[in-house]
This record gives sequence, structure tokens and C-alpha cells, in this order.
Amino acid sequence: MTVHSQGAVTSAPQDAPPKSAGLPETPAPATGPGPTPPRGGGRSLPTGWLPYLLVAPAVLALATLLLYPLIKNVILSLQDINKIEFIQRKYPFAGLDNYTELLGDSNFWTVVVRSFGFTLANVALIMVLGSLIGILLNKLGKKMRLVLSMALVMAWAMPIVASVQVFRWLFDEQFGVMNWVMRTAGFSGYEQHNWMETGLSTMVIVTILVVWGSIPFVALNMYAGLTTVGAELYEAARMDGANGWQTFWKIVFPNLKPFFLITTFLEVIWVFKAFTQVYAMNKGGPDRASEILPVFAYVEGQSQAHYGLAAAISVLTIVILVIVMSFYFRLILKQEEEQ
Repeated sequence: MTVHSQGAVTSAPQDAPPKSAGLPETPAPATGPGPTPPRGGGRSLPTGWLPYLLVAPAVLALATLLLYPLIKNVILSLQDINKIEFIQRKYPFAGLDNYTELLGDSNFWTVVVRSFGFTLANVALIMVLGSLIGILLNKLGKKMRLVLSMALVMAWAMPIVASVQVFRWLFDEQFGVMNWVMRTAGFSGYEQHNWMETGLSTMVIVTILVVWGSIPFVALNMYAGLTTVGAELYEAARMDGANGWQTFWKIVFPNLKPFFLITTFLEVIWVFKAFTQVYAMNKGGPDRASEILPVFAYVEGQSQAHYGLAAAISVLTIVILVIVMSFYFRLILKQEEEQ
């Protein structure tokens, strides 16, 4: 019984255990809810598998849409299938005969050289002109930058077939604008002049078309990259007396080197496999003198009905492109290691 100072008497509980002198009290265990077990009683997946499960649908879709047709195309390239075999549903195995025939054909190597020349000229013009326009966008005021950006986007968004038709009208023999411009400028011999009379002139027109349609991508990305370069770097270059060319090579290019690498990489792929512009312009003519590898494969397969040979051309095109791109992969990996 305990007596308080106020005189009140209280009784201590009889079942309370006595406190041991000098010994700390043990805290009572927590009574909160424990970890929730997985539903269904199953075990949860290891965390390391989650990224692979998330990527699996995309990998499956790519394998279905790209890998399977590629395997079928390789199999077709090993068969001797022409129009008769296709009608009779006979697929005789030819081994490497299609590849041997192509590698020994001078026309094939002519098309390969033309494809490389076409790609080199287009990519060089696209990167130079696109970079210059991107720098111009960075220098213009807000209103003029908006106008030029809208014009670039409209050119970029135009469907390829529609743009080809516009260029065909511009270079038309009878009603073309280019013939009228040349006559107005005082040049003779441009009465119903055929601008696509030779393969070289046709390739020049196609090059103008491809460059015109590809510049917006490089220009807009170049402008976006320039916005990441600090203004203090330009100020330091001006204080050192650097001109515009020196500023570009010493300030802009080192900071935007990854941009130039990946953009050039993409442009090489897009130009090398360009098909619609070349075929829609003049169907690879005249006399197949403006064919590049994709058009060459299409003409051999659809017009000449040499399906096995066309498949072999497409496989060799992929191999050539992979070999060329391996050099760019090495540059990109080296750039990442330096960073």
C-alpha cells in the first residue's frame, strides 16, 4: 500500500513483478503489422529480371518484324527462283551461285560505286548546309527564327512522293520552271530540254531533292545543340580575338562532337538505303544509269523476276552497310571512352 502526500491511499497491483535492481528493462516487442506476403503464396521475381521482362515485348516485336524476314531473305538468296520457278512453286537450292554471279558482274560493282558516290555527296552537303543553317538559327532574332523553323519543318514534313512530283514539275521538259529560268537568263538550248537525259543529271536532281528534304533534321538538331553551349565560351573566344571559323572549330565542334557523330551516322544509313526518291524520280533510268543498290535489287526482283538474285543483292547491301557503319561504331565507342 502506498501513501501519497495528499493522504490518499492506493493499492499496488498484487501481480506486478518486482523490479530487479541494476537490470535494464527489456522493451516489449512491436505489435505492428509484419511484411505482407506475396499474393497467391508465390515467390516474388528477382529484381535483376525486371528490366529484361520490360524489354521483352519490344524485342519480340522486332524479332517478328525484322529478324524473321531477314532470315527468309537469306534463305531466298540461296535459291534459284525466277518467274517459272515462282509459278510452279519450285524452290531449287543454288548455294552461293547468286553471290558468285553478282560478285563477278561488272554492273553490280558499277552500282556499288555509284551508291557510295551518291551517299558521300549527299551526306557531305547535308551536314555542311544543315550545320550552317543551324548556326543561322542560333544567330537570328526570335521572330525570324520562328519563320525559318516553320519553313524547315514544313519541308521536312512533306511526303517523299509529293516532293518528288514537285521536282518532276520543276524539271519538266515542256512546262518546267528550270527551263524557263535558263531561257530567261539568256542561255540557249533549253527549249524542251530533258534534264533527265543522262544518269548523271538524274542523280544530280535526286541529290538536290534528298539534300533539301534532309537539311531540316540536321539544322534543327544543330540549333538545339548550340543552345547547350555556354555564352561565356563565346565571350572568351571573342576576347581572345578568334574569328567565326576559329570559334566553330575551337568551341562549337568539340562541344558538339557527339552530335556530329550520331547525325552523320544516321544520315549515312538513310541516304545509302534511299529508294523512293531514286525510283519515283525516273525508275532508275535512263537505261538503269541512275540505280543505286536498293533500286537495283527492286528492279532485278520485280521487273526482271530474278527473285533469288534480288535477295542476294539485298543481303550484300546489308553486309556493306554494316561494314561501313562499323567504323562509326568505333568512333562513337572511342568518344565515350574519352568522356
